[in-house]
Amino acid sequence: MKQNSTNWIVLKFGGTSVSSLANWKNIASVLDKKLSEGYRVCLVHSALSGVSNKLEKIIASASNGESEAIVSEIRDQHLELAEDLGLDADQLLGDEFSELEQLARGISLIQEAGYHVQARIMALGELMSTKLGAAYLNKLGLKAKWKDAREMLQSIPAKNASEKAQMLSAICDTAEDPELREELETEGELIITQGFIASNEEGDTVVLGRGGSDVSAAYFAAKLQAERLEIWTDVPGMFSSNPHAIPSARLLKQLSYMEAQEIATNGAKVLHPRCIMPARIHNIPIEIKWTANPEQRGTTISSTTADDEALVKAISVRDNVILVSMETLGMWQQVGFLADAFEIFKEYGLSIDLVSTSDSNVTVSLDPGANTHFNEIREPFVADLKSLCRVEIIESTSAVSLLGRHIRTILHQLGSAFEVFQEHEIYLVSQAANDLNFTFVVDSEQADRLVQQLHEQVISKSTGLASFGPTWEQINGVETETSVSREHWWKRKRETLIQLAEQEGPVYVYDSDHIDEIISNLGVLRSLNRLFYAVKANTNRELLQLFYERGLGFECVSIGEVAYILELFPDIERNRILFTPNFAPRTEYEQALREGIHVTIDNIFILQQWGSLFEGEEVFLRIDPGQGHGHHRHVRTGGVNSKFGIPISELKEVRSITERLQIAVKGMHSHLGSGIKDPASWKRTAIILAEAASLFDEVEILDVGGGLGVRENEMQSQLSLDEVETGLQEFKKGFPQYRLWMEPGRYLVATAGVLLARVTQVKGKGKLRYVGVETGMNSLIRPALYGSHHTIVNLSRDDEPGSITTNIVGPICETGDKLGIDRLFPESKEGDVILVANTGAYGHVMSSSYNMRAPAHEVVI
Repeated sequence: MKQNSTNWIVLKFGGTSVSSLANWKNIASVLDKKLSEGYRVCLVHSALSGVSNKLEKIIASASNGESEAIVSEIRDQHLELAEDLGLDADQLLGDEFSELEQLARGISLIQEAGYHVQARIMALGELMSTKLGAAYLNKLGLKAKWKDAREMLQSIPAKNASEKAQMLSAICDTAEDPELREELETEGELIITQGFIASNEEGDTVVLGRGGSDVSAAYFAAKLQAERLEIWTDVPGMFSSNPHAIPSARLLKQLSYMEAQEIATNGAKVLHPRCIMPARIHNIPIEIKWTANPEQRGTTISSTTADDEALVKAISVRDNVILVSMETLGMWQQVGFLADAFEIFKEYGLSIDLVSTSDSNVTVSLDPGANTHFNEIREPFVADLKSLCRVEIIESTSAVSLLGRHIRTILHQLGSAFEVFQEHEIYLVSQAANDLNFTFVVDSEQADRLVQQLHEQVISKSTGLASFGPTWEQINGVETETSVSREHWWKRKRETLIQLAEQEGPVYVYDSDHIDEIISNLGVLRSLNRLFYAVKANTNRELLQLFYERGLGFECVSIGEVAYILELFPDIERNRILFTPNFAPRTEYEQALREGIHVTIDNIFILQQWGSLFEGEEVFLRIDPGQGHGHHRHVRTGGVNSKFGIPISELKEVRSITERLQIAVKGMHSHLGSGIKDPASWKRTAIILAEAASLFDEVEILDVGGGLGVRENEMQSQLSLDEVETGLQEFKKGFPQYRLWMEPGRYLVATAGVLLARVTQVKGKGKLRYVGVETGMNSLIRPALYGSHHTIVNLSRDDEPGSITTNIVGPICETGDKLGIDRLFPESKEGDVILVANTGAYGHVMSSSYNMRAPAHEVVI
């Protein structure tokens, strides 16, 4: 319990939480429990969901006569909830309904609303909702006392604040208030009051800004010296990113005040950043709870944290950021330039967020939430600033932030994650002085995809288990996309796998039933006319036979792979083989043409130097779209840093050659990379290919490549095939003349394979534990080559919890021979069977006999 605390706790419920009978039943249950535990409860809650937005529309519609309809909507919404709660809304809210109608009529008549009137209108949402709430709780026998927050919270003047800010973004004192506490204790054990509203020194109604109900709750907690502040909302807590956009976002179980402040300030919507400071000053813990499921553990914010390790805990995005770029050669070594420039920002009441400087440029960002008046003062502000320098206003940008602890100390570990920025223009980079965030300002249209990529690279691979809880998907217990079964096939076949490992030694095991399930899942991609299996992912004969029987084609990158397929399936229709070589010798193209298979050209050199070889033939062109995607730079196959594809700028010359030699360009092909999780990627590829195809008359087929992302471990997201199909359907509506092909490889086999190896030795080094197994990078080089993060379990002790931080290593004489680092593992012993999951792709095919150690062999079950 907080030192010197009272037995008060403050509970704040948001608009969604107080807008349904089901939620009010949960609220009543929570309150009944708190009261039975001996607490006094101050219940603060918001307006009904959407009502504040509607009230703002009334203010905005002053000149167009639409306010009457909006008032009617608000009234109906309260009547509907009151009916569900068994209450008479007209009797309870008659005065508020009348006041709202009068205010709306008044601003319609004079066609404007002053700040005092705006505050009165906005306050009505909370006043109406809390009267309904108090009446319902009293109906249930909970004896709730309704109090007007304007009689308990008084705003204080803010230095340099405008009248608008004083009335619509007011701030209040956070000091302890024994008189208020004594007054409320005489009123009863359950007080219900409004968030968002207060009064000023003159007694006028003021509001605390959007999201101000959290702030009100924090003020009440401070004044009452509450034991804790509970924020009840429509999600279980703060997450590593927006869980509605990234279902693999992980619950943050415990945060310090500073960490929570940073996450909230940088875009998290769960908690208003202004509510943290009052709690921090008085050392009042904040708990974020889920109204729909009160028993679910949420996020605790306090002066102590679950760990002190250097760790990225969240990735956030703030949209609609405005950049002000100030450039002049005269600023170098000029004393006072920044002071003069920032004085102009101060004069216009602009709050600067991020700052980046160079010899001739200073660029700052303006947080739109703190600078709502920017467009009103934009022209005179820019004019004044131009007296000092050249000014450019950059809009449509977003700030993407990596948030956590001691980020400076782990920048070297984030190197591979930062590779995602090579595809994006970065306007500003800022590393916070408090070492809690690293921020990049990029184009808004790229921000969401960038957050997804960074989350996959940084959070989903994190081992900070003390900080992280379950993912949003795991909490909800539902699939959010078309995917294969979430129960791992290798858990169902555990005994068979252990027996195989003990009999066979190190072995790759592939499950044909699982592959059948994946093929069936791909059936959702109805827009595709043909699927080709990318042979390089796994060349196991039994698996190739399975793909052949299921009707898939084969995409081959070498003439050796072509010969292998023809050896296995001598009667295969030649149009089921697609040859896509890169920097291969001329002889491979000659042989492929003789076999009558589809041949892809990905370099203008081939046509310039060997053009006669293709005269009168049909070919595919592999196009470089200008950028690549994927989980690692080594698997991104587009862009100037990749060796693949014909640049779009060379297509006119290609057309000239093909027309002269009567070469028919039958298809366009592009492959961006591997491990892509953005479902819109293939639609974008198709659009680029269609634009390229417009230069050629014969194109019938667009091959959008493969790269379907695989869920590497429990914390990563699953690619939504339904969303992929939606994008492709949209494309086909605009370009019905083309057939679409796709060539998945890794997606078909990765999760169907596991690598099994027995423990040879264990070793302790300081706090670290090493578990050595009988094979390593000679069998699976992906962790060393790509930094891939595979789920690894001790299959012999799968029922024992992980308790020791462990590195799982192989017997190869290389420091990089690590299959997994910093994993929570049970105590392991010689002979235990270790399983490395999701190794069906690029495992055995990339193995070697390095150190003259034979790699794991293969078994299909």
